[in-house]
Amino acid sequence: MGRLLLTAFAALVLAVPAVAQPRTLWPGVTYDTAVQFTSNGPVALNVLIGPRPGGTTTLVPTLSNETLTGTETLTAMQRRLVGSATTAGVNGDYFSFETGAPSGVLMREGQIANPPAGDRSSAGITTDGSLDIRRISFFGTWQGAGAKRTLNTLNRPPPPNGTALYTQAWGPETPAFPGATALTLFPLPAPQPNADLVAPVGEVRTGGAPVSIPLGGAVLVGIGSAAAVLAREGAVGQQITSQLIFRPEWPGIVSAIGGGPQIVRNGAAVFRAGEAFTPFQLGARVPRTGLGQLADGRVILVAVDGRQPGYSVGMTMFELAQTLVRLGAVTAMALDGGGSTTMAFNGTLLNRPSGTERPVSTALLFEYTGVFVESATAVVSPDGDGVADRQSLRYRLVRPATTTTTLTAPDGTVAFTEIKERQSGSFDVLFPPSSKAPVGTPDAQPANGRWKLAVSALDEVGQSSEMTQSFIVNSTVGFLSTAPRKLFLPPRGRDIGITWKQSRPARVVVTVETLAGEVVRTLAKRSYRAGSPAVAWNGLDRKKQAVRGGNYLVRVTARNALGAIELTHRLRVQRIVGPR
Repeated sequence: MGRLLLTAFAALVLAVPAVAQPRTLWPGVTYDTAVQFTSNGPVALNVLIGPRPGGTTTLVPTLSNETLTGTETLTAMQRRLVGSATTAGVNGDYFSFETGAPSGVLMREGQIANPPAGDRSSAGITTDGSLDIRRISFFGTWQGAGAKRTLNTLNRPPPPNGTALYTQAWGPETPAFPGATALTLFPLPAPQPNADLVAPVGEVRTGGAPVSIPLGGAVLVGIGSAAAVLAREGAVGQQITSQLIFRPEWPGIVSAIGGGPQIVRNGAAVFRAGEAFTPFQLGARVPRTGLGQLADGRVILVAVDGRQPGYSVGMTMFELAQTLVRLGAVTAMALDGGGSTTMAFNGTLLNRPSGTERPVSTALLFEYTGVFVESATAVVSPDGDGVADRQSLRYRLVRPATTTTTLTAPDGTVAFTEIKERQSGSFDVLFPPSSKAPVGTPDAQPANGRWKLAVSALDEVGQSSEMTQSFIVNSTVGFLSTAPRKLFLPPRGRDIGITWKQSRPARVVVTVETLAGEVVRTLAKRSYRAGSPAVAWNGLDRKKQAVRGGNYLVRVTARNALGAIELTHRLRVQRIVGPR
């Protein structure tokens, strides 16, 4: 299979867009798609590449609903974060369908929310933006008035006769455990690994009812024989020292997420990592999600669509490993796959999940806090015909900042500039910039050619950012119309006349198409001068057969030095009974 995949990957072609140009989501972050053909069928890839984490773009694990219980779709997580960051990313760790709890580690800002699974890999992001993938084991201790005791787990139900520490990451209160003893600890230092977390006991609760978890604190719960020990050694006012221990130690980790297995090590694909996965989990051809780092420090996120014959059949785990190596990864790990495989940008899906978008436990996101310029309409034609007349230019800030906005005309002159103190929010930039005259009037006609909007920002924490958007003004053709609006077949009276206004010379193609985009007839393919050209259609297709009744599109596409611009107009064909 490896040899087959190698052959197939050599034929890698871009599916969207049609040219080899990744789409820039914001500075340093790109999205691309590709399809590779294998003997098992096509495989569709979705690829996000971002900078080495740090500055205005970071790589952050995200928790559904901000609690370890329950799930949330990736797009819903991103929409929830829109006021604090621009986001793009993928689904995260494997998780329990029953509780929503992730299977492995979750660390954010150096604080542990969920412990690692020692039999599977974890991925950590270091202070310098490196991706560190390794197997990390967890154990804990607590000590009150007696000897040091075992702390069995964090934010998970304790085993029989065991103890668990619950923090706010779990939710507002602990689960109910009949006969349990619970010690409320407040204030508790940030739950960092391999540190002494010392806090006084504020309250002792017995009986096993849920206990509220204080903000900035925790609840230590013991069941079975451990309940009696907690009650004896954790009286109110007693200092409790807890330790959340990683082995081996994992220094310099800012954030981390679970998953596995490790699939790329030192630039080579790993066939079997010896982790706790079944042969089916590794060998099935299904949707896959992967995380890796390139040699230059950039981070790559991959979502492989699957379970959709004819579009994408998915990959085995080793095929995912080989793919990431060919995309340049020097280290990589798999994340949850199958129906969980999802990739999205600012709350909009980028890939095609194998079913309805599945709510998941965690996500891994590029988060951008710089100025974000929303996508402009690629080509506008402000000639007053009601088609692409208006351009929407807008930028968004998630932090207060000093902004500099510049709109540059096609000839390089600055058509508009502004320096302003802004609060967080969205802000419009007027276009055309020099007039509020009605669209289509001479005063509202901006110069044809490529325009550029650039917005830079210096925010309240001293971080600078800049983003640009380019678009083209092209008023070569407009005012496309047909007369009459309905064509009767067999012909009774005149043919359909197709007219448009043309402001400058261009090579023009006029076609009649089905609503699905199939070309029925090409009516013109020639150069026209400025004026009001016209062509006619008699209702026949390219084989000179009368078309079926129904709705059709007339498409006029003009190309010149400004680029391409097209207009469409719907018309109706009706078949009637009678002689020609």
